[in-house]
Amino acid sequence: MSLPEVPSALPRVLYIRGGALGDFILTLPVIRHLRRAMPKAHLEVMSQRGWVDLALKAGLADAVRPLGDVRMARFFARGGQIDPALAAEIGRCTLVISHLYDPDGILRENMQRIGVRTFLQAPHQVLPGQGHACQQLGRPLEQLALFLEDGDWRAPLFACPNVPQAAARRVAIHPGSGSPMKNWPLERWLAVAQAIRAQDPEVEVVFLSGEAEEERGTLPADLPFPRWHQVPLAELADRLCGCTLYLGHDSGVGHLAAACGLPCLLLFGPTDPALWAPPQAGVRTLRAPGGDLKCLPVEAVRDTALALLEDSHRPN
Repeated sequence: MSLPEVPSALPRVLYIRGGALGDFILTLPVIRHLRRAMPKAHLEVMSQRGWVDLALKAGLADAVRPLGDVRMARFFARGGQIDPALAAEIGRCTLVISHLYDPDGILRENMQRIGVRTFLQAPHQVLPGQGHACQQLGRPLEQLALFLEDGDWRAPLFACPNVPQAAARRVAIHPGSGSPMKNWPLERWLAVAQAIRAQDPEVEVVFLSGEAEEERGTLPADLPFPRWHQVPLAELADRLCGCTLYLGHDSGVGHLAAACGLPCLLLFGPTDPALWAPPQAGVRTLRAPGGDLKCLPVEAVRDTALALLEDSHRPN
């Protein structure tokens, strides 16, 4: 992918992030901190196609690159023949920060071979007992004397337009995630949705679904609620901004909703919310007993969701 010319006097930074959607969104506060510290740099973000658009939407990147570019594979072969055009583009970077797994330092070696001046290896995974995921992901910036403070990673990432109160009475429910073990049973989500509609018939309840739900047949065709299916992430962020409340699991979409500043109730099973919950204010979590979501009763989720919905309708 050919990118516009950047004045040579400007620092050029490439930030590379692999992993799942939630991993990418958890890294956006780190990229935002870097953006604020280097406002005149040309900052490019490389990640999965579709996800990188969120970096543009948040105003954190000047350009994006797809991580799936087949030419990138050569960077993981020692002495690999790098595509000349790609080498010329990336070689102009004064700083590359990468979260890709590179145990033998081959990526670093090839980056430096094509002219990258500074290469920072960032963690490719988050470990328990070392702080929240955002804190761990941001620690490599300390080598640049950039320290991530609480406010840097807890604030929303997307500036949502003002939505009229009448249009904002909507609850979004995403009953899926990337792992079936992280999903609460669908019939319980439907019971919560029915309880919301019974408490306030003026509230619209919509269900969200994507490729994972389609492959597993999570949502039936006769679902008695509107459905947003496979909405592009940037558009989904806009739609979530028009909601009153989001209900879901430890998933990428849950992180997206929280990054929009939306009040969220997220259910956690085998994963630890102290490590993985979205850091933004307004996020409420419920963890299943023993990490088994089948042990989380409907009443606990229903009552918490109804209370959060009631709070959201109270005037400030």
